[in-house]
Amino acid sequence: MRMTSTLLAGTLFAAAMFAGPAFAQAGKTAETKEANAPDQKPAFENQTRASLPDAVPEISVDVVAKGLPHLWAMEFLPDGRMLVTAKAGTMHVVFQDDGQASPPIEGVPEVMSNGQGGLLDVALAPDFERSNRIYFSFSEPRDGGNGTSVASAKLIEQDGTFLLQEVKVIFRQMPTYDGDKHFGSRLVFGPKGELYVTVGERSDPETRVGAQDLASGFGKVFRIDAEGKAFADNPFSKTEGAQPEIWSFGHRNLQAATLDDQGRLWTVEHGPKGGDELNRPEAGKNYGWPKVTYGIDYSGAPIGEGITALEGTEQPVYYWDPVIGPSGMAYYTGDAIPEWKGAFLIGGLVSKGLVVLHMEGDKVAHEERVPFDARIRDVKVAPDGSVFVVTEARGGGESTILRLVKS
Repeated sequence: MRMTSTLLAGTLFAAAMFAGPAFAQAGKTAETKEANAPDQKPAFENQTRASLPDAVPEISVDVVAKGLPHLWAMEFLPDGRMLVTAKAGTMHVVFQDDGQASPPIEGVPEVMSNGQGGLLDVALAPDFERSNRIYFSFSEPRDGGNGTSVASAKLIEQDGTFLLQEVKVIFRQMPTYDGDKHFGSRLVFGPKGELYVTVGERSDPETRVGAQDLASGFGKVFRIDAEGKAFADNPFSKTEGAQPEIWSFGHRNLQAATLDDQGRLWTVEHGPKGGDELNRPEAGKNYGWPKVTYGIDYSGAPIGEGITALEGTEQPVYYWDPVIGPSGMAYYTGDAIPEWKGAFLIGGLVSKGLVVLHMEGDKVAHEERVPFDARIRDVKVAPDGSVFVVTEARGGGESTILRLVKS
């Protein structure tokens, strides 16, 4: 089942899939295309177009599994098998030894899979090895429309087949809206068992303003417990009219999130035409959308007043113009690719590759890219330090799981 990167280059993709030369040229940047909003200037050094690192590892790629349904997320089970979600609404277990996927897991609730909707992220409960409990997000069909919801269930294996038991929706993004875009969504458990849920603002002009409204669930990061309840110390738990689950607000469409080595949440959200953002969401803070953003509207018009800074809103740690189309994110602490230690690994749907952000403290020092001729939907780090990515074809089609190792 497995193929080397050489064979892969001639079969699945039009271009070889590897990092660049072992040593990057000083002063060069990973992004070389013209910005959509060239008159906009960063607020501080290295907020965008950071230079390439001095040393860039050569990467080999193995195909772990191919011919899979259109996947959205992947999570490692303790035994090394991979639990995956398919956009159309099925969940499977994929075996690393032969790349085969199980039949659809029974018990997955109905999903709305039109447009950007579908079965979205999946995460293991912190006590999974004892409880067998998983959490997953999905676009839930509802009276009057749909919305991002989070469910919990027990993953049970019986006689070689898998099923979900005790399925329960624990949280619903409200209000319901009849649209098919910007659902988010990533699920990340924090060090104290808190569950961060990222969602989008549903894209349309009439909904995007909800990102600034604490009574609305559009464009937020939520912080809930394992039962879906707000924590008493959430920043707006005592604010009249606010949704108590809100952690941060003013977000556009968050499809990438992870913890760093200090247990802090980081996210990357889709911007407009330009303006994808790396942020470290903090309690109660406003990240600006749609009042303030880098980039422009798809029509070429400015977003709102066209401003990139506003008192009371946070600057992104980093932004991209043109966009990378972020989806999936991991923080690398392994030893298998030492050049990436302490870096964020981000999937690029538009840039078609892995984006590597090398950090110095809480700032980006360098940006590196591993090019693929495929959209990257999710990124995970295996226990042995190798990096796994999930590819997708635009508009549907099959997905592939790839393993990246240092050559």
